[in-house]
Amino acid sequence: MPKLKTKSGVKKRFKITASGKVKHGVAGKRHRLISHNAKYIRQNRGTTLVSDADAKTIKKWAPYGLD
Repeated sequence: MPKLKTKSGVKKRFKITASGKVKHGVAGKRHRLISHNAKYIRQNRGTTLVSDADAKTIKKWAPYGLD
């Protein structure tokens, strides 16, 4: 069997924790932040966990895990 490819977007956007959960950064924090208020920017700092239903799909797209 040939090796399975990892989706390149998943490599860039997600990390898998030691317990197997999937982390991601919050969207909408790259540019044009002047249109957002300070509360939005502050609350979307850091990373959050993906829901279990979405994590199942993401793990399928990364068959050998993410380093």
